[in-house]
Amino acid sequence: MFSNRITKLFGIQYPIVQAGMVWASGWKLASAVSNAGGLGLIGAGSMNIEVLREHIQQCKTATSQPFGVNIPLLYKGIEEQIRIIVEEKVPIVFTSAGNPKTFTAQLKEKGITVVHVVSSSAFAKKAEAAGVDAVVAEGFEAGGHNGREETTSFILIPAVKEAVNIPVIAAGGIATGRQMLAAMVLGAEGVQMGSRFVCSPEASSHQNFKNAIIQAGEGDTLLSMKKVVPVRLLKNLFFEQIKNAELQGATEEALKELLGKGRAKKGMFEGNLDEGELEIGQVSALIKEMKPAAEIVKEVWNDFQSALQRPL
Repeated sequence: MFSNRITKLFGIQYPIVQAGMVWASGWKLASAVSNAGGLGLIGAGSMNIEVLREHIQQCKTATSQPFGVNIPLLYKGIEEQIRIIVEEKVPIVFTSAGNPKTFTAQLKEKGITVVHVVSSSAFAKKAEAAGVDAVVAEGFEAGGHNGREETTSFILIPAVKEAVNIPVIAAGGIATGRQMLAAMVLGAEGVQMGSRFVCSPEASSHQNFKNAIIQAGEGDTLLSMKKVVPVRLLKNLFFEQIKNAELQGATEEALKELLGKGRAKKGMFEGNLDEGELEIGQVSALIKEMKPAAEIVKEVWNDFQSALQRPL
């Protein structure tokens, strides 16, 4: 049986983490990944406290294995989400897009394992100093909210590994076992995958969005809105509107007005492929079919094992 610091930290079989993505990572996906031997995460970014509590309780019913909640710290109402997580005795929390000092000590006092997502070795050091148990080194290739540094995974993973003593989980551009092996050779002890799990029946995102991911090719995503908050998007009409506004020197306020409210929900959850915000990673170019979450975990692990045995 495979064992390292990540599998021991989370109490899981495989060092494979399903990212907690907004409008995609509800209890069905999280429990399916956890039941398959990985670590499933509920994406709290799109949930109010009542919905979050319901998803946590449903996940407890659907799996006896460890699972966690991902909290993007850039949203409002985080204190209430933390309260629900503590009340429901969630064992693991991943935080992202914010200062890890804000809630790490509070969560760890309750016996919760805390992981923070970083986009640079400098932020990794700050996260370690804040007391987190592990960091996710998320490269420029990743979908959704991203770092301004634009550091790719091949550079970021070894840089973060050298910077900290706690375990490193690699993210950004990973959808296969071969990519997982590459990340671990570079110093990671596990991987976090988001885009690959969006194309599963258990993901709560709209089928239109899933189909668009499957049809995507190389170069069909781009990081945008760096004046507001960097986010990697699948190119569509909304993306072109943002791009043109940025080329014309739009201010942060103008971009926020164009972004408006509910763009992510409109695109990823409601399936409006023209007017919605479609957050996905570069690795979408390698995703060609829908598969159940359990099959994805098994396929990635088997591919990893095969790549490990393959002679150079």
